[in-house]
Amino acid sequence: MLANLAFNIIIPTLILTKLSSEDYLGPVYSIVVALSFPIIYGLKDYLQTRKLNFFSALGILSVVLTGGISLLQLDPQYIAIKEAAIPACFGIATLISIRTRYPLVKTFLYNDQILQIQKVKAALQHYNNEEQFEHKLANASMMVAGSFFLSSVLNYILAKVILVSEPGTVAFSEELGKMTALSFPVIALPSTIVLMGALYYLLHHIQKLTHLKAEDIFNEV
Repeated sequence: MLANLAFNIIIPTLILTKLSSEDYLGPVYSIVVALSFPIIYGLKDYLQTRKLNFFSALGILSVVLTGGISLLQLDPQYIAIKEAAIPACFGIATLISIRTRYPLVKTFLYNDQILQIQKVKAALQHYNNEEQFEHKLANASMMVAGSFFLSSVLNYILAKVILVSEPGTVAFSEELGKMTALSFPVIALPSTIVLMGALYYLLHHIQKLTHLKAEDIFNEV
């Protein structure tokens, strides 16, 4: 978590807000250097795990698009559209996955890193509640999708409000840094609250349908 915050938010924000003047890196190189941190961090994570995570890949694509739009000095509205499009894609993918054998909510909430999946499955089979659980899982999926759509709207509003200067200027680089800094409290926090609500909903119904206690559902830390 600390590494994620440092490489994706804190360091890029400090570079864009403190080093974008002509006395330091300048508006162009400050963007290049700032955006290199989340890209390098994402690639390093891939090389360590050797697993291509769709969401991490989309996150890197988002960073590359931000850098490209900024360096090409395109209208800031394109960044606002991009900022809204990325989480919207997550939301749409989550909704579509409900119709498949592998709903994405299992990636976020119902996975063996958080829960004792085999014990939960056995209890659901024992009480013949598997079908009811799949229904609750679909509801949780819609809540997760809702968190992404909320993020999409907040992303767009934040970009439109903050990015008002001409691309290629020091002011624009500083605004980009400010937008990056505010993305956590303004966007990530409300979305996380919705996501935690979905987790609570799912866990409540897991307990209800399996008759298991919380300590029998969660993995030991």
